[in-house]
Amino acid sequence: MKVVLFCGGYGMRMRSSEASDVPKPMAMVGPRPLIWHVMRYYAHFGHTEFVLCLGYGAHHIKDFFLRYEETTSNDFVLRGGKPELLSTDIADWTISFVQTGIESPIGERLRRVRDYLDGDEMFLANYADVLTDAPLDNIVERFRNSDAGASMLVVPPQSSFHCVEMDEGGRIGAITPVSELPLWENGGYFVLRQEIFDHIPENGDLVADGCGELAKRGRLLAYPYRGFWKPTDTVKERYALDAAYTHGDRPWALWEREKVHA
Repeated sequence: MKVVLFCGGYGMRMRSSEASDVPKPMAMVGPRPLIWHVMRYYAHFGHTEFVLCLGYGAHHIKDFFLRYEETTSNDFVLRGGKPELLSTDIADWTISFVQTGIESPIGERLRRVRDYLDGDEMFLANYADVLTDAPLDNIVERFRNSDAGASMLVVPPQSSFHCVEMDEGGRIGAITPVSELPLWENGGYFVLRQEIFDHIPENGDLVADGCGELAKRGRLLAYPYRGFWKPTDTVKERYALDAAYTHGDRPWALWEREKVHA
C-alpha cells in the first residue's frame, strides 16, 4: 500500500532557535532523520511507495533524498576507490515529493495528494515524527477485515503529570499518573479508505473532521497498543530518542532485527 507522510509543519516545539527552518521530520536520530526511521519501518513491512506532503522547509527533505548516501547506514566494500554496497536502504523505494502548502492543515495536505494514490481502496498515513514497533501487518489486516472507513493507532497518554481526586474541602483522596488512567490518545499511525475524503472539507483536518465524522457514524476503528511508542513533539523527546539510538536501544528499528537473525 502507498504511504502518505505529513512532513510540512513548522514544528515550533522542536526548534533549537528561531532561525532554524528544518521541519520536524528532519530532526536527527542517530545518523538519519526521523522521517527516514519512519519510512524504514513501513518498508520493513513491504510498503515502499511513499507520498511526501511537503510544506515548510521542503528543500531540506528534498536535498536529503537527492543527495542520499547509502554508505552511511549500509555495509560496503571499497574496491578501486569505489564503494560496492552489500545492502541498500532506499533502492527499491518510490518517493513522490508534493508541495502541499506552507499553512495547510493535515486534512488539506491529504486532499492535495489524492491523485497520487491512484484510486487505491486503502492506504497508510503518518505524521512522520513518531516512532513505534507496533505490528503493522496486524493493524492492516484487522482493518481490512472490518467495514470501517479509517483506523488509528491509539496509545496510553504519555504525560508524566499526575491527576488528583479531591473532596469539596480540597482534601486529596488519590493521586494517579495520567498514563494509568483509562484513556487513549491518537498515536499518529493511520490506515485509511478512500471514504475519508468524503468527510474532509477544504482546509479541513484529518482527525477533527475526517476521523471525527467517521466516529459519529461508528466507522472509525482503533488499534490499542501498549508497546513501544515515542513522539518527538519537543527537543527533549528527540534528544531522548537520539541517546537511546546511540546506546543501541532501538525497539522501533525492526529492520535491524532481520540482520541479527540473518
